[in-house]
Amino acid sequence: MNLVAMMSMDGVAWRGFGYTILILHFVFVCHFLLLQPLVSASDAETGNAAELFERASQSIKLKRYSDALDDLNAAIEADPFLSEAYIRRASILRQLCRYDESEKSYKKFLELKPGHMTADKELSQLHQAQNALDTALTLLDSGDYAKSLEYVDKVVLVFSPACSEAKLLRVKLLLAVKDYSAVISEAGYILKEDENNLEALLLRGRAYYYLADHDVATKHYQKGLRLDPEHSQLKKAYFGLKNLLKKTKNADDNASKGKLRVSVEDYRAALALDPDHLAHNVHLHLGLCKVLVKLGRGKDAITSCNEALNINGELLEALVQRGEAKLIVEDWEGAVEDLKSAAEKSPQDMSIREALMKAEKALKMSKRRDWYKILGVSKTASVSEIKRAYKKLALQWHPDKNVDNREEAEAKFRDIAAAYEVLGDDDKRARYDRGEDIEDMGMGGGGGGNPFSGGGQQFSFHFDGGFPGGGFDGGFPGGFQFHF
Repeated sequence: MNLVAMMSMDGVAWRGFGYTILILHFVFVCHFLLLQPLVSASDAETGNAAELFERASQSIKLKRYSDALDDLNAAIEADPFLSEAYIRRASILRQLCRYDESEKSYKKFLELKPGHMTADKELSQLHQAQNALDTALTLLDSGDYAKSLEYVDKVVLVFSPACSEAKLLRVKLLLAVKDYSAVISEAGYILKEDENNLEALLLRGRAYYYLADHDVATKHYQKGLRLDPEHSQLKKAYFGLKNLLKKTKNADDNASKGKLRVSVEDYRAALALDPDHLAHNVHLHLGLCKVLVKLGRGKDAITSCNEALNINGELLEALVQRGEAKLIVEDWEGAVEDLKSAAEKSPQDMSIREALMKAEKALKMSKRRDWYKILGVSKTASVSEIKRAYKKLALQWHPDKNVDNREEAEAKFRDIAAAYEVLGDDDKRARYDRGEDIEDMGMGGGGGGNPFSGGGQQFSFHFDGGFPGGGFDGGFPGGFQFHF
């Protein structure tokens, strides 16, 4: 082969080698240009997921759970294998009592980390909290408020402390067990987190209502109705309170104007609106009792005052009014007992002391012989009526006309004489009516010995007009006077 041919072949070889180097260089450049962005993107996504997870951690510390969940969801989307994001998300959802979502997140974490003890424990706590919440709601419906509250406090809010549903349920239960101060406090915490929470406004307003702080209750109802004018429970509470205050004012106004019977009906209508509103009803019962005392309806007045004292046993005015009512029904000892107790509680109140003195006098008089009753006449009987009754009874019970029951007749005859001795004398009768001690006047069957057997007190019986007929069986002659 000549030199020219050889040189021609070497040139072709060198050109082929050059083309090969050029192609390899092109492939390398393409590889670098195309793959490098993909690698960079992967690195960026990994870094972004870590950044989102860290930001979520900071939000959790600040209890900004909604922001934390958004960042954790984004972190999981950026890195589906970021196991810590799953368990952190599951924990937040459990605390918020979003139990179904929480359980899915725990299970996803356990797929990535099988047998993880913390996750297994928290998943068990989730199930406990979920079951406890269901049980608490069932107990609420059945009326077992104390037991329901125990489940909420000791289980649900332990494992789900950020659960709004459980917090509101707790406030409802506190209201049901009448712990109104706790309702105000707990509902206040909810309103700090969400000032427009309608249910918290309603519950807090109800607590103030049952404490008879009606102005503050009204403000809570009004704020809720500004947010939702058609909220049925807020409307019912607000207009119910307005109606109660209106009826109460009507009752008080009519009582002060002397429209006592109308006032009685107003008080009873107000009491019927909400029998559970004890802090307000105690004053309605007292107002009703006072009106009934003025009307002389002692028995009804005692019932109303008892209702007031059952609510507040230290209510002095109710004790005084009940004492006055007992005087009306002639429960003298009961009246003295109530008024003495009231006087001990308020020793400087002269009006109470005067009422007590009146009751003590009435008690003392109740133990005296009732001369009016013995003669069978009223306390307003005229002198002639008293004289006629005396004559009739003296004849009826004269011992000589009652030989078969002489002892009984002597006792009654003696009482009749004593009664007439007092009531037949204007001065003695006036002193008797005033409650003065005149028991010895006329002796009232007292004195020594049997007046019918000699040696005892003498009773004179005067029959001015005499009895018709002659002799004892036939009557006495006019002006006849006899003595024993």
